[in-house]
Amino acid sequence: MISLETIEKLFRQHHGMMRTKELYKARVFYHDIQRLIEKGVIENIRYGYYQWVDPNHHSEALTITQLFPDAILCLNSALFYHRYSNRVPLEWNLAVSKDSNKSRFRIDYPLIKPYYVEPTLLEIGVSTTEIDGHPVRIYDKERTMCDCLRYMGKMDKEIFNRSIRSYVEDDEKNIPQLMEYATKLRVLKKVKMIIGVWL
Repeated sequence: MISLETIEKLFRQHHGMMRTKELYKARVFYHDIQRLIEKGVIENIRYGYYQWVDPNHHSEALTITQLFPDAILCLNSALFYHRYSNRVPLEWNLAVSKDSNKSRFRIDYPLIKPYYVEPTLLEIGVSTTEIDGHPVRIYDKERTMCDCLRYMGKMDKEIFNRSIRSYVEDDEKNIPQLMEYATKLRVLKKVKMIIGVWL
């Protein structure tokens, strides 16, 4: 088996995560992989995907973007990032196309909750930010508000109410943008009833 230093270098070149075929190409085969897992050097995070174990430089955000490059942070994850919620989400909320293969999201780590969205609505309000130094796709504030209204029956009431208040008090909110998104996402009536009364 090749040295640990060489294997670590390989993983670093792949941003800490490698697929089985990439390991095989580097001549790290099944028994080598199993030994590395037993030693706690790498971990299997999804079928065919292995991550280098580095507690000093670990980023769930990087894992998410590598496993699900098509996903967009939404709802509680986006609310926390935009500082509309002070409650650290227990799981990553990800918006994905409803045509996605649902088995992709059956993973033990990190904890995720996918929201399946019509492909024509998926890219509305997408922006890019950095989390732990890694680029991440996330919904902007206005799309996040629309999603809160779409899923208000499934949201924690305290988080929902705080997020609405925080948006209303945000000096950088964009009401014309909110109305445009709300029309496309069919929540215009809710926006006028729940947010409009505060404006």
